[in-house]
Amino acid sequence: MSKTRSGRSARRAARRDGAGSGPTTSIWPGIEGGHYRPIPKDGIVSIHRTALRILEEIGIANATPRCIETVTTAGGSVSEAGRLLFPSGMVERVLETAGRGFKLYGQTPEFDLDPSGTRIHLGTSGAAVHIVDSETGEVRDTTLADLFDMARLAQALPNIHMFQRTVVARDILDPHAMELNTAYACAAGTKKPIGTSFSSVETMRAAVEMFHIIAGGEDAWRARPYCCISTCFIVPPLTFAEEALGIIECAAETGTPLKLVSAGQAGATSPAPLAGAVAQQTAEVLAGLVYVNLLNPGHPALFGALPFVSDLRTGAMSGGSAEQGVLMAACAQMAQFYGIPCAVSAGMTDSKLPDFQAGYEKGITELLSALAGANLIYEAAGMYGSLLAASKESFVLDNDLIGSVLRATRGFEIDEDALAFEVIRDVCVGGPGHFLGSDQTLGRMQSDYYYPALADRTTPQAWADADTPALLQTAREKTNEILNQISEPVFGSESNAAILKRFSEIRDVWSGETVLSPVENQ
Repeated sequence: MSKTRSGRSARRAARRDGAGSGPTTSIWPGIEGGHYRPIPKDGIVSIHRTALRILEEIGIANATPRCIETVTTAGGSVSEAGRLLFPSGMVERVLETAGRGFKLYGQTPEFDLDPSGTRIHLGTSGAAVHIVDSETGEVRDTTLADLFDMARLAQALPNIHMFQRTVVARDILDPHAMELNTAYACAAGTKKPIGTSFSSVETMRAAVEMFHIIAGGEDAWRARPYCCISTCFIVPPLTFAEEALGIIECAAETGTPLKLVSAGQAGATSPAPLAGAVAQQTAEVLAGLVYVNLLNPGHPALFGALPFVSDLRTGAMSGGSAEQGVLMAACAQMAQFYGIPCAVSAGMTDSKLPDFQAGYEKGITELLSALAGANLIYEAAGMYGSLLAASKESFVLDNDLIGSVLRATRGFEIDEDALAFEVIRDVCVGGPGHFLGSDQTLGRMQSDYYYPALADRTTPQAWADADTPALLQTAREKTNEILNQISEPVFGSESNAAILKRFSEIRDVWSGETVLSPVENQ
């Protein structure tokens, strides 16, 4: 039996090579998906060919002079309508140089993520402008202190694997100061891989300089860049966001990973048929991949095709719909077709509070993305109101949900030990007639089963007799417990002092200055 278990351990170790460690041996960052395939094989080829036709025959509007020069030098052209055209042969040739096999780094190696193949990781993103108090129903503006708190929650919760900016610091009015402080708060709150976005190259360069201080110098940053910049470089349909092209150029120059995002809304800014929405978003992301790889071949860039869903009765975004889950799974398939790590969005419930609607919308969209093998599943924790609102206690609740998604995606192994023939014989022939005390049962409790931290599994009568608090109340208490723990910014006081000395715009998140109101900040 020991030999069999040793073999099982060796296979598990080989399967997890390159993946992060998990809270138990039953789940871990980088579990492999790929079991759910909404697009048939011939459909993938059809979408790919349609995307190439879009780029070659329709092209992208509003290219900047540098982008035009770069692409036309490589074989592209400009149409009579002024649209930049990407010949299919050029696209396929440049895609061969695209970055593959790269990691997303944490500030320290234990949090590194390997987004290769169909390995899955779940984390946060969004730009919510409201906090919803689940106890009072109050809705208020988000602040820098909220963002720092959410980064600290992500650091403490093991099933949240990365932290991209979740809320907008609406207490800082100047865009440059707001975005620089956002990058600072993310890096100060967690050592896990972080992400944010910038509206100007000037702000991005300042933030990268700050990242150098935290990393220990420019060379150290280039070796382990721990922040991935999300850039919506496309304004669907098929139009470049000119300032965002500068962000791509800055990333190529500074060695900063990119999430190349095209986020059309099906039925509004991309076609209503799901296949057409995927084709358009694929074409738009391919244009970004071509550009960044012409600037810096092999640059680490995520395939961020994100077709969102409109409720066609009202035109409103419907981030919690079943169609949203199917679309994200389909985009994961397209990224796998190109062999490029992908980023998708799931968990964007339309509900305003942690309730039944939120549970089923988060569960179905995240599970479909995970089963499809989406490498990086953003918006998976904390988000409500189709990304307009966020909830701190939901981080704790979603940590449980994500654990269950990971366990469901993992499936189970088939080997001699797992089939348990000898154990069944021992129990049934002269044994106790049950498996409760079996060595195998005890040995498999942690490796085969995931145990949610908050979910109540008692009987109804035991639950009533114990006067068990509501799940939301338990989540609030756990959230407060995490946030009340005293700690300095995760990169330490020395780096913090250097940042505060260098950048006058930065608010020290630990000093309490983050609670300044907009009036006080003027």
